[in-house]
Amino acid sequence: MMASTFRMEAPANTPATPTTKTGPPSLSSSSSSHLHIDTSASSPLGINNNNSDHNHLSRQDSQGSLPCSPHSPMSPDPVHDLPPELLQAGWRKFWSRREGRPYFFNKITNESLWETPTLGMAHDPLTDPLGINMDSDMGSPPAPVPGALDKRLSRPSIEVAPVPVGGKRRASAELCIGSPLKKAQLNYKPFWNFDIPTNSAIKERAPLNLFPPHPEVEMLRNALVVKLRRKHQELCYQREGINAPMDSFNRWLLERKVIDKGKDPLLPSDCTPELSQQMLTEIMNDIPVKLVKPRLSADARKQLYKYAEAAKKMMDSRKASPESRKAVKLQVEEAFSWLRRTRSASYNDYLERLTHLKRQCQPRLYEAAEESVKGICTKIYKMSSESVQKIAEKTLEVFKEHNITEGQPFPEPTVTKYTYCYAVQLSIPSPRLPVVERVIENDVAQLRYKGDTLKMNIEHFWKLEQLYGLNCRDDPKFDNFLARVWCLLKRYQSYFGINAQEGKSNQGALTPAMMECFHRVFGVTFECFASPFNCYFRQYCSAFPDTDGYFGSRGPLLDFHPTSGSFEANPPFSDELMEATVDHMESLLAETNEPLSFIVCIPDFRDPPTEALIRLESSKFKRKQFSCPAYEHEYRHGFQHLPQAKTEMTSKAAFGTLIVFLQNNAGFAKWGPTPEKISEVILASRPKDPVKEASPP
Repeated sequence: MMASTFRMEAPANTPATPTTKTGPPSLSSSSSSHLHIDTSASSPLGINNNNSDHNHLSRQDSQGSLPCSPHSPMSPDPVHDLPPELLQAGWRKFWSRREGRPYFFNKITNESLWETPTLGMAHDPLTDPLGINMDSDMGSPPAPVPGALDKRLSRPSIEVAPVPVGGKRRASAELCIGSPLKKAQLNYKPFWNFDIPTNSAIKERAPLNLFPPHPEVEMLRNALVVKLRRKHQELCYQREGINAPMDSFNRWLLERKVIDKGKDPLLPSDCTPELSQQMLTEIMNDIPVKLVKPRLSADARKQLYKYAEAAKKMMDSRKASPESRKAVKLQVEEAFSWLRRTRSASYNDYLERLTHLKRQCQPRLYEAAEESVKGICTKIYKMSSESVQKIAEKTLEVFKEHNITEGQPFPEPTVTKYTYCYAVQLSIPSPRLPVVERVIENDVAQLRYKGDTLKMNIEHFWKLEQLYGLNCRDDPKFDNFLARVWCLLKRYQSYFGINAQEGKSNQGALTPAMMECFHRVFGVTFECFASPFNCYFRQYCSAFPDTDGYFGSRGPLLDFHPTSGSFEANPPFSDELMEATVDHMESLLAETNEPLSFIVCIPDFRDPPTEALIRLESSKFKRKQFSCPAYEHEYRHGFQHLPQAKTEMTSKAAFGTLIVFLQNNAGFAKWGPTPEKISEVILASRPKDPVKEASPP
């Protein structure tokens, strides 16, 4: 991930090896700011989005290598101008400017050859798992990679990483324990598809000046976040006599991060204004007592009585104007009188009386509780700022032990270059991270650091390993892999919350059938809101660039500025974040003439409609909208990577989902929604999956 300059060592049989530099490949060396590229899966520029090719293609200097001959600088895909078996084994073809002739580079073994590589008999572990029929001098063969011709699935399976041929195995090779087929079979569950390259183009950007994750720092951050959550609950209960609203703290984090300028990726510390209207409103809505939709008439009667009693008690114990006290007392006595007179009212009668009482009392109660609730919001923010300071001090202390300092941020490139999007890079190098123990038992991976054990499904553990291999640039031997996975799990544990089911709704994802349909029908290759755990594509935006970037994240959406591509956006249910997302998308669509498309999925809340929904429906870039009715479509479990979600990977949506297409003219011409395409999406959204998951052991 770190941006540095290095020299690639040549094998003994290589006459010369070019000096290399890390960095994203440029789509154009011109300084022109206008982009003319084909963003389809097969680009005429010959740019492949496999990250390993991507890295090697970009490593060049004045005496280095180029991806094609200077006599035919734009020849069709010279890098992949090789037989399929050589491409599968990791070989790519490049042009040596220094020697004036082509050479061949293996992205798996880092081997370079002047002559065309040759392969022996292919090894098929399905028919020869022990390699008995292999020639003894051939070494370990590559594992089979399911390709487009594999008809066992209705859609492409994810890639099975090939094993190096006759070279050094990377440090984490021992992670695949047991039969060599076990890992391959896991990859045939089509819940993600990393074979799909991106069609999203961006301007080259400087690496982020953030410290890489470290287990010691992440343990401290988790402890401070847990303390904040408990303080939030304590203040609500002691001051207002209520429990903190469910997920209120998580929505506070989302709302604050829209405007936060602080450097901590999770906790806010530099917000203007400091007072959160979101947290204030949610607490006030539960005062004097939390109301839920009653199921029966008896439940509605109880809620009416509890609300009246709590309102009376609150006004007796708070400082309030005589007029407010008198008005609330009058309404409460009227409600008690009605309850005494009415023994068997209908369900609707109770609801109407409760609504009337709340409408009359709420402004008076708000006036009495406002200063106290504002004090809660301010206290939480102040504690968050203090926590960020403690985390920063711990980070500097840990990295100072390795002689690593923060340094100055890298300047943004002075020359505008366009490239296909690549994972976030960090300018601060990472030290060798401490050892994290790993145990795999009953299809559950357990990672332990200093007695703190974190668990995840084995399928998602292999998924992270594959994402790491595709995107991580500073750890080719996987020395830091387990520690970074532990930090990733710890970060999201801090983000989710400490109560059962808390944070689940923030990580819900569209089903694989929907994502496959969006890709096939509308060319979608990118998710605007995802995580390494729930992503379908290998390119996505997520909340935490420092932990997620090693696994393919392009950073937060609001900091991501694509100039072309087809995107899917399913934002967390935060009004402020959804509003900022719509504004950001409209700005991006207005700034480019290249094909750009966003398919936005948000809750179809109409009572009252949210501000984000109103903005979407009135956007000048809206091409089409339709709604998936409640209970007629599904979402993937928000905790799908955790063992407890093994038997419940999907759940029916209890609300309607509005799907809106925002496209500029070029995007509409390329990926415009038609009635036939919309019908396919509706069919894919229905609660069914053609490929069933394996039953739990």
